[in-house]
Amino acid sequence: MTHSNKSTQPPIPSGKKFDAIVVGSGISGGWSAKELCEKGLNVLLLERGRMIEHVSDYHTATMNPWDFPHRNQSMPLDELKKYPVQNRTGFTITEATHQHFVNDLDNPYVEEKPFDWIRGYHVGGKSLMWGRYSFRFSDLDFEANAKEGIATDWPIRYKDIAPWYDYVEKFAGIAGDRDGLPHLPDGQFQPALPDNCVEAHLRKSVNGMFPDRKVISARAAHLTAPTPEQTSLGRAKCQFRNLCMRGCPYGAYFSTQSATLPAARRTKRLTVRPHSIVNSIIYDEKSGRATGVRVIDEQTHQWHEFNASIIFLNASALGSTYILMNSKSNRFPNGMDDSGQLGRNLMDHHFHVGATADYEHDLDKYYYGRHPAGLYIPRFRNLPGQPNQPFTRGYGFEVYTNRENWDHAHHDEGFGADFKEKATQFGDWKITLDAFGECMPYEDNRVYLTSEITDKWGQPVLKMDVHYRENETLMRKDAQEQAVQMLEKSGFSNIKGFDAQAHPGLSIHEMGTARMGTSPKNSVFNKFNQHHIVKNVFCTDGASMTSSPCQNPSLTYMALSARAADYAVKALKRGDLKR
Repeated sequence: MTHSNKSTQPPIPSGKKFDAIVVGSGISGGWSAKELCEKGLNVLLLERGRMIEHVSDYHTATMNPWDFPHRNQSMPLDELKKYPVQNRTGFTITEATHQHFVNDLDNPYVEEKPFDWIRGYHVGGKSLMWGRYSFRFSDLDFEANAKEGIATDWPIRYKDIAPWYDYVEKFAGIAGDRDGLPHLPDGQFQPALPDNCVEAHLRKSVNGMFPDRKVISARAAHLTAPTPEQTSLGRAKCQFRNLCMRGCPYGAYFSTQSATLPAARRTKRLTVRPHSIVNSIIYDEKSGRATGVRVIDEQTHQWHEFNASIIFLNASALGSTYILMNSKSNRFPNGMDDSGQLGRNLMDHHFHVGATADYEHDLDKYYYGRHPAGLYIPRFRNLPGQPNQPFTRGYGFEVYTNRENWDHAHHDEGFGADFKEKATQFGDWKITLDAFGECMPYEDNRVYLTSEITDKWGQPVLKMDVHYRENETLMRKDAQEQAVQMLEKSGFSNIKGFDAQAHPGLSIHEMGTARMGTSPKNSVFNKFNQHHIVKNVFCTDGASMTSSPCQNPSLTYMALSARAADYAVKALKRGDLKR
């Protein structure tokens, strides 16, 4: 299968000056580019991987199972060898989706302790493959570090970011209900995805028997009632195919390709350069400013420099931190940081713990399509007014349901009318409660540069030294117990608790390593995601997170990106940042 390597722009001469450079084109990078373009800046968007154009480059999006050489059930071994890390998820590397994940052989890293670094290097980044669950943080989250006296305080509170949550939700399109939970604030929602019969049963049962918790519809970045703004970008209503990781030709879920990139392009101020590996930021000792970035062309291995008044780092949590670490100068001999926190406090949600069960009722029912998001049980531990648990913070459950399909019969022997009839029968209803728990910001959970090995382009790589601790272990024990209890009281059968002991990274919610904070002594970036020392450098991806609330973080990256872009442009116009 061939993939597009085309660029949307003619060659860009090395040394060209832009108003702004955005490094990375995923969820946060797409938002940064859109906002800066719409506010009048000429923007260079740099992506280290290949170009993927909306619709035309989603090569597997409409393929049927029988269209694949191996029916999308297996991968050729010579291909599979390229993905020893990416394949650890168990679901990413298939004939339909492998093209959206990195070749691990070309992009190595060192694991001091096991760390599953799941990546996608192409225009759109992981916005093409993300889980699409979109939850706000609350002051329960923003105030936690300060109240517990750990790590450092977030420099913002909910009131600072709430208007920006409103702003990005309206543009992105989030399906959900207004549930009235103070620790999981409501937003600007389109109609929620409907329940199937098993989800309806769980919702009614748990909400009726557990007054301390509430089952809600997952808030997901899928269009269920597109607005004129969304349809003007070519986006349409979700078709309930649940083939999202292949790329959505309908633009029904939020991605860079379907939403922020078209919005930025229509300003005529955007230049996209794929195959551009940003090695480091260029720092001018005299002015104390960043003047641009150094880039290695992914294909030719040639070096280039591009200049700008503002630089936004959106290369992913570890990608942005890598660039900052590699940005060494006389002023910053150890990377662009004065706090000593660069590379530290790496967090990822711990998950794959909970319970599974069968539902022996409603066997005469099925469901329409394959809706791409199910239910969610928000955090119900260590909330205000509740007794303290043996652990701090909390977890939430993602709830997955399905009915075994007729293909289970393919493994049975037989022939004739009885066999054919059996092959048309559906199997049992299944349900899984999978907890996603908060990981604390441990200073010695860290990454750093090493030259033990180098990548394909001769660069040093990251070394991961990260593990979960007692707090996460105690939280997991409680999550499994509560999942089993909820299923038991709700009348499910064949209930089995599980704890898969997933390593950090596998949740693909990396956060921290260049955190926001209240001063250059305790953090890398300030309350506007602006570098404390090098004022024209901003970072609005997962690297800037000060803690890791158990909610999925991507919506917060969107809001922080829009907020920081607004601040940066106003500072530029005031003259606080020089052109």
